[in-house]
Amino acid sequence: MRLTFLGKVSNPTESPTLYASDQDTYVVQGWKVTDPEITSKLEVPSGETIVEVPSALFDHLINDGVTGTVSAWACPIVHVTSSGNYIVQGEAVSDAETLGQMSIPGHEDCVEVSKAAIKALLEENADGSGHG
Repeated sequence: MRLTFLGKVSNPTESPTLYASDQDTYVVQGWKVTDPEITSKLEVPSGETIVEVPSALFDHLINDGVTGTVSAWACPIVHVTSSGNYIVQGEAVSDAETLGQMSIPGHEDCVEVSKAAIKALLEENADGSGHG
């Protein structure tokens, strides 16, 4: 799978990143979710995992020609934290070639989700810009 960098939300200790793939999917890199209050609410099937990312990460969809703001909470966005971060569920990325295209610190992981599933959660803004 080939990845195209769309953007990141980062500071010196955090680096959630959004990529588009050549498989009609997005790869979302974010923090591993270990909070038992969150994990106890979710059913994560074998082969899938969850990551936490700032909602602003999805502003980078514009770099893939996708506009709109997230307006629905359904898979792959399966939870919103009290701080407004999104919990994103998807297929765990384990392919060495794909992982080799990213820099993933030990406290982070990444998931692959379909572009269609993300687009289904978006709503165009009234001004048509797609920006909040």
